Amino acid sequence: MVLEPVAAQVYFSPECHAAYAALGFSPSPGTTSSGVQLPDGPAYFTSRGSVMGQVSGAVVAAAFGVFNPEAVVPSVAFGWNKVDAPTICAARTDGGVAQIERVLGPSPEGLARVTSLLETAVAPLRPEGKPLYAGLLGLGLPGEPLANAWRLADMLREYRGDAHTAAWTSAVLDATEIGLLTEPHWGIPLRTYVRTRAWSDEQLDAAEARLVERGLLAGGALTDDGRVLRESIEAATDAQCAPMLEALGNDGLEELISLLTPWGKAIREAGGYPVQGPHELAALSARA
Repeated sequence: MVLEPVAAQVYFSPECHAAYAALGFSPSPGTTSSGVQLPDGPAYFTSRGSVMGQVSGAVVAAAFGVFNPEAVVPSVAFGWNKVDAPTICAARTDGGVAQIERVLGPSPEGLARVTSLLETAVAPLRPEGKPLYAGLLGLGLPGEPLANAWRLADMLREYRGDAHTAAWTSAVLDATEIGLLTEPHWGIPLRTYVRTRAWSDEQLDAAEARLVERGLLAGGALTDDGRVLRESIEAATDAQCAPMLEALGNDGLEELISLLTPWGKAIREAGGYPVQGPHELAALSARA
């Protein structure tokens, strides 16, 4: 989790939102309880998907995995009518780096060592079956110290996300089902966070019925079988990420955690990433 606020602050960056609005997208539609600016949907799908090039909305939906294609496909089509992939990809990078620089300064403490450790973690990773990681790998590093560190963090985050998608699809789950299994696994109410992925009540009703039939959910909670399956998905994800941890070693991992922890704390305190992470987004969805 120490990497998450550093890598994923790009989705809440006011600098990104302003850049996307200048390209023809809508501004941030609102804020979380801690004042974090939420992303505009079409800008989010188009900008994050742009690391793979100017691909169709269906490809973006497939790579992201957990979002309703009925929301993703028209959003990306709208986006490509406004901008091309290199332009919005550059805006994404510039805006994400700008927020880190605004919060931490142009040369945060430990920047050179963080970059070196992140490079070590990325070095053994391969792109097979990892579309978003592969897209970032193809982009290479931006060339500026702070931007390089952020790109490497983004690569690790997307690699794990790609690995997680591979794990839950291999468990014969679809996007609605993994969303509903994840909420009780996290300890949050059913049908809260999953709503941020644009699924309808009817789609969630059908998914919950399938999970109940499989003996994975009962009364809105994980059954023993459901818990075992959900934990096995995390284990399968972690297994795919083992090369990055092996490359770092225990000492390197502990050093990276110690260096990134104050970065993430400062970003959260500045309103650059939700203080409670996905739990905060789930609470916002529950009130909607």
